[in-house]
Amino acid sequence: MRQLLSTLSLVGLLQLVPNIVFAQEKPSTEKTSNPSAQVVAAKVMTNYPDGQFYPERLLSRAELASIMVKAFHLEKRQAVTKENVKVTDVASSNPAFNDIQIVLKTDIMKGYRGNLFFPNQRITRAEALAIFAQAYGVFQFPDQTVNEILSQYPDAGSIPAWAKKAIAQRADARGVSPQQQLKDLSIQIHKGIFHPLNP
Repeated sequence: MRQLLSTLSLVGLLQLVPNIVFAQEKPSTEKTSNPSAQVVAAKVMTNYPDGQFYPERLLSRAELASIMVKAFHLEKRQAVTKENVKVTDVASSNPAFNDIQIVLKTDIMKGYRGNLFFPNQRITRAEALAIFAQAYGVFQFPDQTVNEILSQYPDAGSIPAWAKKAIAQRADARGVSPQQQLKDLSIQIHKGIFHPLNP
């Protein structure tokens, strides 16, 4: 079941990314309906060294950082000129070092106490949604509205405080952002439970 949920989450992410990169692609007479191929063709993600895409695999924080930089062109934001953020668990030789620095400088992703990033840690649903909401700069409800929206979910108490506004935004139809791409993230709310800590 966990693998199924993680596969659905990745498929949702893959459905979102082609919408982001659609305008970036040059017109082509040959379009593929395979989201994985579209994402690779748009250079938002790459295949693994063996040439396979593996859509069923969970994403690490480092992998998501790289995706966010490419999909949202974060390297072009003014905050990137800030001094590097000290993260003791990401060496400058790490292939994702620059992307991790960019998402930290732009506040799209956050580190943990002790100047840690945990680049190999798998992304939870709550974390991914909060990161995408931050990148989009979506409308955020006041705390009272967030609590009202989330009160209908029996597992609302397990949603981390930092993710509550982003999850409430996604869970409430009134708060659909003008970008509409968050809708394509296809967050699975199964039987009225959000499962925020699932990957």
